[in-house]
Amino acid sequence: MAVQPSANIPPSSENAISPQEDRIELSWNGEKFLLLPEKAVLIPRLRTILIADPHFGKAAHFRKAGIPIPEKVHVQDFLKIQKLIHDHAATEVYFLGDLFHSDWNESWTDLEEFAGYFPGCGFHLVKGNHDILPEKLYQSGVWEIHPKPTILGNFLLSHEPLEDVPSEMFNFCGHIHPGIALYGIARQRMVLPCFFQNERQMILPAFGRFTGIVSMASGTDNRAYAIAGKKVVEVKFC
Repeated sequence: MAVQPSANIPPSSENAISPQEDRIELSWNGEKFLLLPEKAVLIPRLRTILIADPHFGKAAHFRKAGIPIPEKVHVQDFLKIQKLIHDHAATEVYFLGDLFHSDWNESWTDLEEFAGYFPGCGFHLVKGNHDILPEKLYQSGVWEIHPKPTILGNFLLSHEPLEDVPSEMFNFCGHIHPGIALYGIARQRMVLPCFFQNERQMILPAFGRFTGIVSMASGTDNRAYAIAGKKVVEVKFC
């Protein structure tokens, strides 16, 4: 059974999208976007949220294999999406691939039921390599499907990072599950999920709580914005 959105979380005013200390504000060709600690991107003018790699249904696949993953492991992800929509008065949510992990299981019903609680919000899927459900399941009226990279204003949305991005565009994507390794003075090592940016591209961290993290290599043209608890912080490469 899907998590029903709580009635006591009201939509926020336009002030909710103003820059705050817990997020990073960037822009491309004059279009502002915010990197949020919920591992999502907000495009305020378009009232649009971008999310990559939630991998809903993955826990059920592990349970089938005999691995005792709690049934409600995705509940916190549902609640985060609910809060994002309400806090930012979002009218569109784009999933940048890997919405659902592989073959059908009962979690798909939960996901569609949850999305149905937001009739004023459009849900888009830019299909990724794990989005392999039968086409008829995507035709329920809940989803707008984009089989290929799609344009949203000055942004080019894809699942996998694109090698060839037009000079006037900026590519938002996922697939990699990027993270950044931080080191302490006593050789401690910690890998945090991050937004990973190069000149015209940003790879979003995996939204799902049940996903891995890939440590990204530093470079002179790269920037990393780590998710540190409830904040997004830029990590300076040495």
